[in-house]
Amino acid sequence: MLRRLALRDVVLVRELELTLQAGFTVLTGETGAGKSILVEALQLALGSRAEAGLVREGAQRAEVSAEFDLPPPLLPWLEEGGFEASEGTLLLRRTVDVQGRSRAWINGSAATVAQLRELAEHLVDIHGQHAWQGLTRPATVRALLDGEAGVDPARLAERWQAWRAALAALERARAARDTLERERERLAWQVGELDKLAPGPDEWAELEAEHQRLAHGQALLDGARAALDAVGEGEPAADALLARALDALDEVARYDAEVAGIADVLRSAQAQLQDAAHSLHAYLGHREPDPGRLAELDARLSAWVQLARRYRRGPAELPALLAGWKQELQALDAAADLEALERAAAAAEAAWRGEARAVSAARKRTAPRLAAAVTQQMQTLGMAGGRFEVALLPQDEPQAFGLEAVELRVAGHAGSTPRALAKVASGGELSRLALAVAVATTRGAAADEAIAEDAADGAAHVPTLVFDEVDSGVGGAVADSVGALMKQLGSSSQVLAVTHLAQVAACADHHLVVSKGQQQGATTSALRAVRGEARVAEVARMLGGEALSGTAHAQAMLARSERSERGERGERGELGRNSGQEAR
Repeated sequence: MLRRLALRDVVLVRELELTLQAGFTVLTGETGAGKSILVEALQLALGSRAEAGLVREGAQRAEVSAEFDLPPPLLPWLEEGGFEASEGTLLLRRTVDVQGRSRAWINGSAATVAQLRELAEHLVDIHGQHAWQGLTRPATVRALLDGEAGVDPARLAERWQAWRAALAALERARAARDTLERERERLAWQVGELDKLAPGPDEWAELEAEHQRLAHGQALLDGARAALDAVGEGEPAADALLARALDALDEVARYDAEVAGIADVLRSAQAQLQDAAHSLHAYLGHREPDPGRLAELDARLSAWVQLARRYRRGPAELPALLAGWKQELQALDAAADLEALERAAAAAEAAWRGEARAVSAARKRTAPRLAAAVTQQMQTLGMAGGRFEVALLPQDEPQAFGLEAVELRVAGHAGSTPRALAKVASGGELSRLALAVAVATTRGAAADEAIAEDAADGAAHVPTLVFDEVDSGVGGAVADSVGALMKQLGSSSQVLAVTHLAQVAACADHHLVVSKGQQQGATTSALRAVRGEARVAEVARMLGGEALSGTAHAQAMLARSERSERGERGERGELGRNSGQEAR
């Protein structure tokens, strides 16, 4: 649940910290006092679009932080994202500056807005004052039903895109068949030319090195013979001169240790000269001019150079060029294989239709239960005898969203035929229907046990519900029902409602009042919790009329709500005792 909401320099709010509790909490106040600012601030912390207009005039940036109890299922998500999960608390923080740039943090670590939005799906469900408008939009209605059915529309969309891509590839191949064939023939001829040469990856460098060696073979032999003569076989030879020097030093080495050290250096040099002479003997023994091999190398190098010039490449690039052409040829062969493309398109269509049929089955199972749940809520919202339907309309052509469209229908009174919601419902009825749908689709709501049981196979309970003036256009006895419904929701979820209805405010477990005033010459919003006489005065203000009668009416409403709550607690206790006796 939401434990704390802190704002700094947000619209009219200079600095405000709101501590929230479980149950049903209402926010009330005069129009324009800033009640909806709190909802906007919460939405900002949950990843909504950041706008520079949220920054209080004269400030450099707005800041919002929201502290939640950490739902255990989110622990793996936090660990995977590298966020700390300390002491069961989840802290979301967001800032936006006067240029509209925003930054976000999760438990003190930098985060993306997309990550905030992912968390929001598990933390808060917000119903705005224009929530009814979504009930007239096909995409919103479909998403509502799919959410209740546990359908993943991303899987269906992914298969749809794969089918579309396969069909597009098939159509391109059919349209470009002649062009592809000509291109294939050209590539095949070029690949054949290079395949005759069969250039190895490192062959060009090896050929050049060997050709260089054979082309200068006689010069290499002459140089090696001259070096061998100088080292050991000529007159005088370096080896003989070193031996003479060693003999001279050996005769006097016993008189001075330094001379002995010099003699050791000369012996080392003599050993190296002898090794060099041995290597030169071996080189001369294995190196004979080979005119035949040189001719072969000339021919091979010439073939490389001719193909390189033809295709305007460097000789060393020919192996990579051949590999690239072979890959292009394989791609063209695949693109021109109409049978394979037709099989791929058919397989993609079958995968999409299989997923679409599974989605349709889930929608058909869920639609009647959702309709029954909303119908049940309508009876307490001034639409007694009314009926709600979730109609599935088969499509003539396949669509990305499946085999059917979803339409909400309503009959406002008993005996009438349900018709499309947007065509028959008034503005007030639409607001009430939106509230009925919100209650019916709230996970864990006692008002709809059937849907709650059905949701156990995948949908998660959202612990905090926010209603931003969804009760607009409602009054009288219906307003009492709205308050009772929200209080009922508060028994299983944390409920926060912005309202102008005294009947709804009187049902709350906690009451917060937002007021507007002047501070240092600027208009600011403030917040305070009210109890006792202060709460009676606020409910009386909401009722309007004469002060005395309004106060009495407010006291009566609050007393009635308190008696109703005590009665419900007593009934629950009695049920618990009876259950225990039956168990015994």
